[in-house]
This record gives sequence, C-alpha cells and structure tokens, in this order.
Amino acid sequence: MRLLLSVAVGSLAVLLHTGCQRGVTVKTPTDPPTTGSVNGSSTPNPTSANTTSLPPSKAVAFDTTARPRWLEDRIQKHLAEPKQNPIVQVTRYRYKGEVVYYETLGCCDQFSNLYSAKGAIICHPEGGLTGRGDDQCPDFNKNKTGELLVWRDPR
Repeated sequence: MRLLLSVAVGSLAVLLHTGCQRGVTVKTPTDPPTTGSVNGSSTPNPTSANTTSLPPSKAVAFDTTARPRWLEDRIQKHLAEPKQNPIVQVTRYRYKGEVVYYETLGCCDQFSNLYSAKGAIICHPEGGLTGRGDDQCPDFNKNKTGELLVWRDPR
C-alpha cells in the first residue's frame, strides 16, 4: 500500500514540475492589446470592460387560462409566505381521465399535493419521510399525461 502511495505522489510531483515549467500565459478578451490593434479583420479589438453578458432570462410562460379560483387562492397564499427552496410550482396533468393539479412544495419531507379540478386533495404522490408520498396514488408518475406548467414562484 505504501509503495502504491509513494508512486502516486512521485508521479504527481513530476506532473506538477513539468506543467509549471511551460510558462503558459492566458490572454482574455478583457486584456488590453499589446500592440494597439488586433491582427486580422474579423477579430474585434479587445476591450477593457467585461464582454461576457448573460442573456436575459426568459419569463416562463405559464398556462393562465381557466385557472380555478381555488388554485388562484393557493398561489396567493404561497406568494404571501417566504420563498421556499426548492421553489413551489403547480403543474396540470391528466390522470385517470381527469384534469389534476400537482403542487410541489419546499424542502425536507413535505408532501407534494395532487388536487382534483375542483380543489380536493386526491393524494400526496411524493414527499414524507420515505419520499414516496402517502401511497394513495403510487401509479401517478407512471400514468400522468399532458404536462402543462401552470405556475412557478417567480421570486
């Protein structure tokens, strides 16, 4: 075991020594040009400002059509509470021939909720101490169809 460890440490030392001798320098687009211009016509001059900009985040398009009143009330309740991690979201599915709403909740052993179109809780497909929900709809993930994001906490 000591021999193997000794060989590994020796190999690492050789690798580091030869890698450091190469004198690699990295130039980024934010470095000022060394000669005042850049060779070639297709390359823009470097700038002293950061040229990396993230694209604006696209707002998620939620299905707001025909949201039941009870669901609007749930959404307002979530917005009145502190933001959860992971964020709360509601997705509409078809399950056993009916429209249902699946609500994920925040962290740590909380049950997810599966609601009927009228707002009655059908079951808790996930969460709890086991992470498998309340076992009242164990086939939900296998048989759900027509996924459509209805709402995600925007905060």
